[in-house]
This record gives sequence, structure tokens and C-alpha cells, in this order.
Amino acid sequence: MPLAPWRSAIAHALHRNRSLVYARYLQMATVRTNGCPANRTIVFRGFLEESNQLKFVTDARSEKAEQIQQQPWAEVCWYFPNTREQFRITGHLTLVSSDYSLPILQKARVSIWQDLSDAARLQFAWPEPGTPRIKNKAAFEPPSPDLHEPLPNFCLLLLDPVQVDHLELRGEPQNRRLYHLDENQGWYCQEVNP
Repeated sequence: MPLAPWRSAIAHALHRNRSLVYARYLQMATVRTNGCPANRTIVFRGFLEESNQLKFVTDARSEKAEQIQQQPWAEVCWYFPNTREQFRITGHLTLVSSDYSLPILQKARVSIWQDLSDAARLQFAWPEPGTPRIKNKAAFEPPSPDLHEPLPNFCLLLLDPVQVDHLELRGEPQNRRLYHLDENQGWYCQEVNP
């Protein structure tokens, strides 16, 4: 699959904001089972090889994972302060859990686990997210997980975009481009008013 035309704009924004550690943080909105939105900050982990899918990680025990299984559509909003750019990316989420059937995605899941820091891997060994707080500090100091084999609750999360809204806040007037994935899996770009 050819790389989408919006990929170069994101690569440029990442490069020009590389001095900001938080430039890899973005907000993801999903839909709760009651129909209300749920928003949280996540960390961009790159693109899945030879695709336009954005990679993130999550815990299978989290509310986010449950929401994705009920409604796989999401939107992320990503702001780059140095270049004053915003990307809103709408797409379909795929949760790659320990029992996911495609071997290539299981391989990607293992690879991203191995790329995580020790501290990030350790969080997946903590008590279940969202449950009443455990007072015993030892529960948050488990043995280090295996570097090579992900814990069963560790998931690779992929966002497969169908629309990208790129707003450049610099300039008079500002610039805004909408990218849409058409029925033939080709990307169409339209400049719109900011």
C-alpha cells in the first residue's frame, strides 16, 4: 500500500517538534457503551510497517479496550506547538491482543513490547486498571516482566485512518487540508477554509 499524502506532513511536524518529548502525545476519543465520548492521552509509537496505521499500546483490562470491542471507531487529535499544527485523524481501531489470529500482527505486538522501556512494561504487571486502589505498595512493585514475551494483557492498538484534517495555524489566512480515503483505497485531498 502506498503511503498516504498526509504522512509527510506528520513526519515534518514530528521532526520540527522533536525537541518536545510530549510531541508524541496525542488525545484519543472513543465511545463508551452508553454512547458518551471517552477521551485520554496516548503515546504515538510509530507507523505499522508498510502501512498508514498508527501504533499505540494499551492494556486489555482497560475501559478503552472494552469500548473498542463495542465500537471500533475513534478520532485522535494531535497538536504540535512548535509548528502550530493540528491533526485530527478519524479511523477504525484494531486491538491486537494475545489471542489475535494474524501472525504478522502478533509479530508487531511482540516487537513493540520489546521496544518499550522497562518502566512501561512494568505497568502492564500492575493491578487491574480502574478497579479500587490497592493500598499495598508491593502490588505496584512486581517482578520485571519478560523482555521477549509480552504479558497476556498487553495489546498493540492500531488506528487505520479514513480521514485526516490538517490545520496549520500559522499564516494569514491559516491553511487547512482534508484528506479522505475513497472507496478505491486512494487518498483525496481538498483545501478548505480554516
